[in-house]
Amino acid sequence: MGSIGFIGLGIMGLPMCRNLLGAGHALVVYDVVPAAVAAAVESGAVAAGSSREVAARSDTVLTVLPNSPHVRAALLGPDGVAAGARPGSLVIDMSSIDPTVSHEVGAALAGAGLRFLDAPVSGGEPKAIDGTLAIMVGGAAGDFAEVRPLLECMGGSIVHCGDVGAGNVAKLANQIIVGLNLAAVAEALALVERAGVDPATVVEAIRGGAAGSAILEAKVPMILARDTRPGFRVDLHHKDLANALAAGRALGAPLPLTAQVLELFEAARAAGLGDADHSAIARVYEQLGGEAMGADD
Repeated sequence: MGSIGFIGLGIMGLPMCRNLLGAGHALVVYDVVPAAVAAAVESGAVAAGSSREVAARSDTVLTVLPNSPHVRAALLGPDGVAAGARPGSLVIDMSSIDPTVSHEVGAALAGAGLRFLDAPVSGGEPKAIDGTLAIMVGGAAGDFAEVRPLLECMGGSIVHCGDVGAGNVAKLANQIIVGLNLAAVAEALALVERAGVDPATVVEAIRGGAAGSAILEAKVPMILARDTRPGFRVDLHHKDLANALAAGRALGAPLPLTAQVLELFEAARAAGLGDADHSAIARVYEQLGGEAMGADD
């Protein structure tokens, strides 16, 4: 793979970076937060002062950033990757963004002689830490084959979904399903609680049937314990659903349930839960029902 650059060392990016380092790759890293860079350097990475410097020192650049504007700035800005990368370098954006922006960025990078893949991930912080993320990739098949060994250091499920933008279409589909599942779980638990039935017992009764899901297993214990430590933040899921609606409007695809669940995330943000785990949308049902769910504060 040659030298590797890594831009974006947040709740997902830092453990992904550490898994690459643990697999023996040498990384040049950058983040706008100095403490994040320091943490990566402590794990064995080498610091750079900008996205441009990362690109100038790398053959392959990975980005894990919050949203479309951050990706545009890091890749296409005056101090960005395109300004420093050597022709033929490969850029892999692992952020979850609007697929129309992936198309835009990919075209701009191609004009600068660079190759591009969009490769968003799913699984939250726990799977970022243990290297078992689901990675959905869009772009040229040859570029995907070239970087698959690198992606395998971070992911357990790695699928080439199609051309540039297809990775983020798959990620938006994932986030719609996860968001609606979270809302269904929170709504069901609100009913159980109001009926005076033990929610843990109900979950045990239904987990082996058609209602069983990864969300039921991972998030119900957090909801009942009122544990809002973020594995994936409300703000980020809100962003993903907003991007899904934007893509749906652009494509003429109706997404009425997505719009409703987005309102739940909006209400959670308004309640000051933007930095909480996305399972905290259960708190919205507490406010609607006038009583708390699960363990006491």
